[in-house]
Amino acid sequence: MALRSAAARRAPAAAGRRLAPAAAGRRLAPAAAAGRRLAVRVSAAAPAIRVWRPSAAEAAAAKSWPTWGCDASRFPWSYSSTETCLLLAGSVVVTPDGGGQPVRLSAGDMAVFPSGLSCVWDVTAAVTKHYSFS
Repeated sequence: MALRSAAARRAPAAAGRRLAPAAAGRRLAPAAAAGRRLAVRVSAAAPAIRVWRPSAAEAAAAKSWPTWGCDASRFPWSYSSTETCLLLAGSVVVTPDGGGQPVRLSAGDMAVFPSGLSCVWDVTAAVTKHYSFS
């Protein structure tokens, strides 16, 4: 699929030459000879989920966040803002939509779920977590 910048959509083709988008932030250039078109491909890879064992300071700071929990279940979820959480109990496998790698979280793990992520939560043991949205 060829992507065109707003400037390319508004600008008329000069003297029969087609305008093609160049790299982002650069001026538009005439397409190559013989009517070839340039295309830009955008990757649709899911945003990465980050998981780690928090430091004592990170775990202490998370204690002031709200708490959420659920029993063993499976459900879809989408993030409209970034969530950071600290799992206090339980375990879950989070699988990004589009074939991304599943991520396993268990009690004691801290994770960041980026804005724009759509995924499926498979809660294998009842979960309790502190969470914060940014």
